[in-house]
Order: sequence, then structure tokens, then C-alpha cells
Amino acid sequence: MQTRYIYLLRYVLMVTDLIMLNLVYLVAFKITVLLGKTVSAELSQHYIVVCNLTWLFNTAVFGLYNFNGTRRLEGIYRGTWRSIALHMLLFTAYLMLAKNMNFSKTFLVVFYTILAFSFILNRFLGTVIQYRFMDKFKMAKKVAVMGSNLTAERIAAYFKKQENIHFYGTVCDDNLMYSTAGSGAGAISSRLAEVACLGVMDIYVAVKLERMPEVVPLIEEAERQCIRLKFIPDFEATLGSPYTVTNLGGEFPMITLRHEPLEEMGSRFKKRLFDLMFSTLVIVFILSWLFPLLAILIKLQSKGPVLFKQKRTGRNDETFWCYKFRSMKVNDTSDVYQASKEDDRITPLGRILRRTSMDELPQFFNVFIGNMSVVGPRPHMLKHTQEYKEIISQYMVRQFLKPGITGLAQVNGFRGETKDRQAMENRVKLDIYYLENWTAMFDVKVVFMTIINLMKGEDNAY
Repeated sequence: MQTRYIYLLRYVLMVTDLIMLNLVYLVAFKITVLLGKTVSAELSQHYIVVCNLTWLFNTAVFGLYNFNGTRRLEGIYRGTWRSIALHMLLFTAYLMLAKNMNFSKTFLVVFYTILAFSFILNRFLGTVIQYRFMDKFKMAKKVAVMGSNLTAERIAAYFKKQENIHFYGTVCDDNLMYSTAGSGAGAISSRLAEVACLGVMDIYVAVKLERMPEVVPLIEEAERQCIRLKFIPDFEATLGSPYTVTNLGGEFPMITLRHEPLEEMGSRFKKRLFDLMFSTLVIVFILSWLFPLLAILIKLQSKGPVLFKQKRTGRNDETFWCYKFRSMKVNDTSDVYQASKEDDRITPLGRILRRTSMDELPQFFNVFIGNMSVVGPRPHMLKHTQEYKEIISQYMVRQFLKPGITGLAQVNGFRGETKDRQAMENRVKLDIYYLENWTAMFDVKVVFMTIINLMKGEDNAY
């Protein structure tokens, strides 16, 4: 919810930050000269413009001055420190690469030291002033909720968390809200008059769509009290939670039954960048020397190719060739049966490879190509996909994502052979949880958990 305070805060922040940035820049220049260090005149005359443009670029990248960035203090603090860090990196790089520039390390140390302390003081004073003004001048917008259904409870919980909103509470329950005749109408009228006197201007009403005609008298009474009613459809009983409501082309309300962060292009870009960087490091620094060594050992132990490739189910149910170091003797049942604990198809070297998960390392080529990710649901054999999609609810939801070398299910003990339906159901639940709650740090966490599990050893790694 964008209030006048938040709207103005965006511009106040930007102006005060730019003024402070320029003052700190000039002070740092003077201090550097007083310290007896030689500083190029270009630094005071021309590069201050670059300094300002770099700051505006960084704040745009992290959304410091947009609506989402200024809506909560936490967003302001996070965006500020990220902008300072990126500014230090970019501006320092620019000065180092600038031609005819007498580069001064002392200036940069003084500038960023003073800038950091200035922003700490600025944000601290800003926080104090914000709360003082909001309390003294009643700047927080007063809102209330109407209804006693699950949607109304979610709305109330949302407003309780907002820092720039004064939440009055719930005006009435569902029964009174739909009572528009007799004593019910009188009770509604008195409640609306009461909250209007307390300064509530907006009331959010959680209403079932089929009962909208019943609240027409409520709308008329609210308008008489100069209160705006804002209706939020109550889909909880029908659809359950979670769901999200968005707009299609700004014209049609659209209900999405599942939150999928990786449907957003920015999130997909971050994940793909992480995959490319991680897989490149593994290929260059590990597989470049380990691959030929293991290839020789595999060839010496049993006849057949070094790599085992198998068709697996990938994103959107598309098939792809998944690569592994061959850990079994060449056989005709590898596409039908999973490896078991005492499987006589596995070679002695293969047992070591599977126990340490080194047999999965060639899948970093799959990641680099783009048909797998470092973290995601493990890809299954085509036969198992066909079997489980028929007997496990929501099994194919996991195919909305690229399969991964490791995943949330694997680091929680559900890896390797799937002996019963319950084990696969648990794996699917964790895969769906990952899909609905993905963040970049979630991937990093799963990678670290995988490394820890490999160091400890896993019972299902065979």
C-alpha cells in the first residue's frame, strides 16, 4: 500500500543521499590533501560526476528508491549497504582504469570510511525522525478488516506486519457483514460510524464472490460514513492455500494456485548464472584432471564406455541424456532396475564412486549445457516417471523445474533407491517445497548441506 509518506520518502531519501555523497566526497578530497597525499585535480573537477552517476546506477539496481525498497526499513537498510558495496567496487575500478589519473588509495580509504559512517548516522537519525513524525502527526494510514474467514485472517496478519500502517483491527465477523436487514443493518451502521470517528478511512472486506449482491447495502452505508471499502475475494475455502492473484495484461484478474519464484525472469537468470559459474569451476578445476584419471581406472576394471548415459525426465517432462561415470558392468537392465545395496552389477571401483557421489560429476556438463541445474529435483528414469505419475498425487509438479545434481530431498535423506511409495511421496513433497520457496541462498544452503553429508557419509549412497 503506497501512502503519501512512502511516496515522499523515495524522493527525500534520494535528495538527502546525493547531498551527503557530494559533501563526503569534497571532505574526503580536502582531508587527503591535508594528509600530504598527491591527488589529481581531475578527481575534484570531473570524477565527482562519475561518482554521482555510479551511485544512481547502484541504487537503481537494488531498488533503493522505488516503492518496494522504501516500503520497509529493512529494505532501505539492505539496499543502502548493497549500493555502498557496489559503488566502492565500480568507482574504484573506474579510477584505476582512468587514463592520466594519479590514483590515490588514501582518498578512497578516507572517502568510503566517512561515507559508511555518514550513512550509519543518516539512517539512524532517519529512523528516529520517522517514528517521531508518524507518532506526532498521525501519518500512518488507519485501516481495518471486515470478515472472519481465513482470507480476512490473512489480511489482518499482513497489516500487522506493516510499519507505515496503523491497523485498527476487525470491524465485524461474516455473519454481521452479510446481515443487511433489521437489527443487523443497524449494528453495521453503528460499527462503521465508530471506526470512522477513529480515523479509519479504508476497510478491506474478505467476501465470497457469490455473496457480493448481499453487501450492496454495506457499500451504501460505508459511503455515507465516508469510508472506502476494498473487496478481496475469499478463495480460501474453495482453493485452499497458497494461491496468488495477479493481473493478466492489467485487465483480467488471474488466480495462480502455486507460488513459483523461478517463473520470474530475474530469478531464473540468477539461478542460471549460479549454475554456469559453479559448473565451470568444477569442470576446470576438478574434472580437467579427475576425468582422465577415472577414465583409465574404469577402463582397466571393466570393458565398456567411460561414461554411462541414460534418458531421464527433465523440465516440462522433456527427456534428455543424463551423464555419469560408469559404475556398473555393461548390462541390459540399467534402464529398468535401480541400483540396490548388494547389486552385483556394480564394480569395486563403482562402489567407491557411488559412495562418494563422484559418479555424478559428469552431470556438471549437463548443468553447463543447460538441461540440468546444480540444485533441483533429481531426474528419474523414464520408466519410474511413468509409474509414479499414475500413483502419486502432484508427482509431475516437480517437473516444472530443471532436475538437479543435488536437491532438498537428497540432503534430507531421500536419495538413491526408492523402496516404497511413501519414500517417493516424501521426496516429492520436499521437491515441491523447494519449487515454491526457492531463493538464491536456498541453493547455496543445499550445496553446503550436500558437502556436509558427503563428508559424514550416507547410508543410501550405494
